[in-house]
Amino acid sequence: MGKKTKTYRHVMAELQLELAGLHRWLRRSGHRLVVVFEGRDAAGKGGTIKAITESMDTRGYRIAALGKPSETESSQWYFQRYVDHLPSAGEIVLFDRSWYNRAVIEPAMGFCSKAQYKAFMSAVPAFEKLLTDDGIILLKYWLAVDQEEQEDRFEDRAKDPLKRWKLSPVDMASRDKYEEIGHLRDLMIERTHRPSAPWFVVDYNDQKRGRVNLIRHLLEQVPRHDESIPETKLPKLKGKPKTEHVTRKAEWVPDTWED
Repeated sequence: MGKKTKTYRHVMAELQLELAGLHRWLRRSGHRLVVVFEGRDAAGKGGTIKAITESMDTRGYRIAALGKPSETESSQWYFQRYVDHLPSAGEIVLFDRSWYNRAVIEPAMGFCSKAQYKAFMSAVPAFEKLLTDDGIILLKYWLAVDQEEQEDRFEDRAKDPLKRWKLSPVDMASRDKYEEIGHLRDLMIERTHRPSAPWFVVDYNDQKRGRVNLIRHLLEQVPRHDESIPETKLPKLKGKPKTEHVTRKAEWVPDTWED
């Protein structure tokens, strides 16, 4: 294990302890936190969300990674299916892509009309103001990656059978739209950046560095969350430790592990 990897793991362990404190503060205070992760394909959104939630209580956070809308959803108010995923008191919801699909991906790929795009860009500041006026803490991150680095990651996914599922037809088609996506991103940020719902851009050409910088920044944006996690002292076990005896009607899975 290299020195950089050891340092990264050490730093991430400290940050995850702070994230656990943040989670504890949310549950105690009843605050609600929404974090939006946007960026180009292969930027590192999924890996960052995994790093954030790795040590969290699974009952207190949710990940919203919505697929293509159904026919019914397509006929609804555009924001409706996203509203269904907003947090309750004490929860954090992490959006792996969000309503901002309509600001970048959909217009770039021809998945929405010009009228739908224009209507969205006019409506989204008011939509987000409703969220923040109701007390939701809303943070929006764009994970920035250069095209050369993005191509390296695509190549890595193409070679690795365990990662090929990440390469969608949209990913492949978006490769020829790097500049157009960048232009749409800039328009999105210019028109939807607000003090109550700001955009933050993170350099993700180095994913480990990007994760650390993003998580540190996220922790700094949330009100006091320095919740200490109380120590737990286990009482002495009564009697001798028991061996687990299972009914013979079930079959044991063979032990195939080799030391």
